[in-house]
Amino acid sequence: MGLCLVAGALVARLAITSFTLAWTHSVEKVRWEEDWRVQGSMLVIDESRLKGSGAGMEPPDDAVLAGGYWHYRPLLDPLPEVELARSGVVPDWQLCLLGSCREIAAYL
Repeated sequence: MGLCLVAGALVARLAITSFTLAWTHSVEKVRWEEDWRVQGSMLVIDESRLKGSGAGMEPPDDAVLAGGYWHYRPLLDPLPEVELARSGVVPDWQLCLLGSCREIAAYL
């Protein structure tokens, strides 16, 4: 099935089964990463990584600090879609495939 990106009239279909979504927190200015996989028509989150804490982004009690990031598995049911908003205050969301990260706009 793959991943479908939609921004207004722009649509990109990517033949992938897993990806990392990354962004910079607008207040704390630290990196946040989430590993996702496509499972049928749903999106499943496998792990989140957080470079710091504060301003509503405290890692859960079971998070493990490794390599400078807090690692944990979010308790989130599979989702049919994930809607992302852009603020203009921080860089665009990044989509990371096979270890290479690009702004989502580059795929559209």
